[in-house]
Amino acid sequence: MKLSLCPWLVLATLSCTLVADAARILIVFPMPSPSHVILGDAVVKHLAAAGHDITYITPVPKKTFPQNVQQVDVSDNFKAVPTELLDIKTLLEKKFSLSMDVMFQLMNNIHNTTFHNPNVQKFLRDANQQFDLVIAEWMHCELYSAFAGIFNAPYIWVSTVEPHWMVLSLIDEAPNPAYSPDPMFSSNSLPFTFVERVQELWSQIRGYYWKEIVFPAKTNEIYSGLAPYFKMRGREPPNYDDLRFNASIMFGNSHVSLGEATRLPQNYKPIGGYHINTDVAPLPADLQKLMDDSKNGVIYFSMGSNLKSKHFPEELKRKILKMFGGLKQTVLWKFEEVLPDLPSNVHILQWAPQPSILAHPNCVLFITHGGLLSTTETTYFAKPIIGIPAFADQFINVDRAVAKGFAKRVDLSYNMADELGVAINEMLQNPSYTNKVKELSFVYHHRIASPSAELVHWTDHVIKTRGAPHLRSPAISVPFYQKMYLDLLALIVVALLGLRAVVRLIFKKKSDKKVKKQ
Repeated sequence: MKLSLCPWLVLATLSCTLVADAARILIVFPMPSPSHVILGDAVVKHLAAAGHDITYITPVPKKTFPQNVQQVDVSDNFKAVPTELLDIKTLLEKKFSLSMDVMFQLMNNIHNTTFHNPNVQKFLRDANQQFDLVIAEWMHCELYSAFAGIFNAPYIWVSTVEPHWMVLSLIDEAPNPAYSPDPMFSSNSLPFTFVERVQELWSQIRGYYWKEIVFPAKTNEIYSGLAPYFKMRGREPPNYDDLRFNASIMFGNSHVSLGEATRLPQNYKPIGGYHINTDVAPLPADLQKLMDDSKNGVIYFSMGSNLKSKHFPEELKRKILKMFGGLKQTVLWKFEEVLPDLPSNVHILQWAPQPSILAHPNCVLFITHGGLLSTTETTYFAKPIIGIPAFADQFINVDRAVAKGFAKRVDLSYNMADELGVAINEMLQNPSYTNKVKELSFVYHHRIASPSAELVHWTDHVIKTRGAPHLRSPAISVPFYQKMYLDLLALIVVALLGLRAVVRLIFKKKSDKKVKKQ
């Protein structure tokens, strides 16, 4: 006998399943940067679509989120970021340097600002708030683990860059600097020279000094200020070190096609590209026609969501436009204001639907600042790039793409227009760049599951296993001196010294006996 189910009954059954499996999840992405907001929004989108009840701490609240997403507005965090950090002219003239101490100070300030935000304090004082899981972005500080402590819930870190020593040491151990570059403060590409190995070792030592010796006083002071939120829930704050090393897993905005085949622990899950919508939105009609009609191809130029092309000095703007005007390709330039006297082949886009542009078959080259989201998208859509890095991980992203064979680097300078023209001609005439990025795009797509599916799966896994303790690396519980067998070395040294003392004593006694006989 054949059984059939009414469509409404199937939907009702599925709805009940979603509700039964729904969890309350707190997602913490307060970094006041558009690219970080994109990553946070994507986590929310995927988990909300899976039926979970989401509370989202964000600096850019949305009106379009579904009803199962509640937002906590921390837009005041933008005031904590120095304006000169994102100014192209300042970067051109090298008047501001994002050094290691500046980065740690900046991130501590942003974390502190987040906890002192009136909306966050009101949220934390609400004793009715309970969560099954906390998902927090890691940015050079572990203070957001306090949310998990306050709500007595397991938590997941999200690392927005390639795996590196600071994040891996939170869930396993720091990788060897001889083959693991620091993505924020290094532009060295593998394999390292002797000098580069020394530089990477020194980078880890300096980072450890700032992170674990200089700034703990400040972070512990901020953490101590959160004690009332623990106590109102009937608990004393746990030791901060115990809390910050207690993550269940770490999601990494990374993939081997984009970075290196880094040795990773079981609880690090690379889900690079989870922010990309697999259903590419159609282009606006006028842009669709323009790209369709561009038989010589389209070059797309964008300095990303943080940097503004309008801040280029006027002389440099004109040099770039003149260079673009000499090309036979159509050029789309993401530019935030009206630019007069454009060459006929150059078109300004104050807002650019980047994935839809890169997906178009006539897009032949992407000129980018080298942010990880953009380099991920260029691998996804198989487009070669010219990278113009400005700060943070952009340098290593671009240099890694150059080493992989699908990119050329042009440094941000007043003379970059001519260098950009040379790079464009080289890349358009040499098919190897496009061929290489197509190979890497295959590697990116040839996965057992999509990055968004992995995000949802491992989130559910942590919830259903109460923190996934079976994935915890044993390395996290072993002190450094034991990993390096320094206790064994000390024992050997003591034994040798003891043996030496015994031997000397024996010889001394024999010598004394000889003297007495004489």
